[in-house]
Amino acid sequence: MGIIKVENIRVFAHHGCLKEETKIGSDYRVDLEVKADLQESAKTDKLSDTVDYVFLNRIIKEEMAIPSHLLETVAKRILNRIFKEDKLIKKATVCVSKLNPPIGGDVESVTIKMTEKRKK
Repeated sequence: MGIIKVENIRVFAHHGCLKEETKIGSDYRVDLEVKADLQESAKTDKLSDTVDYVFLNRIIKEEMAIPSHLLETVAKRILNRIFKEDKLIKKATVCVSKLNPPIGGDVESVTIKMTEKRKK
C-alpha cells in the first residue's frame, strides 16, 4: 500500500449558503490523500499502473466548479468520483477549506474533512 497526496490546490469557486457567497465567489484550498497499491507501478514504471495525480486534480477542479451550499456536499462529490473513476484507490481523505470565510471575525479558513474507504 502507498499514499499519494495532492496538496494545496487553490480554486476560486461559488459555494455558500449566503446569496453573496454564490454570486461573488471566494478562494478555496483542497487537499487530497489517497491510498492505493503502488507496488505494480513501482515495478513497471507505467502511469497506467498507478493513480494519476493529474486525474485527481482534474476531478477536484471540476467538482469545485459546481456551486453548492455546503462544503460537505462538494467533498462527498469529489470522493464519489474518485472511487467511481479509479479502481486502484482503496481509501481517500479530502479536505475542502474556505479561505477568509465571512463569519464575522478574523478567521483564516474553515475546513471540512471527509474520509471514505472503497466499499467491497
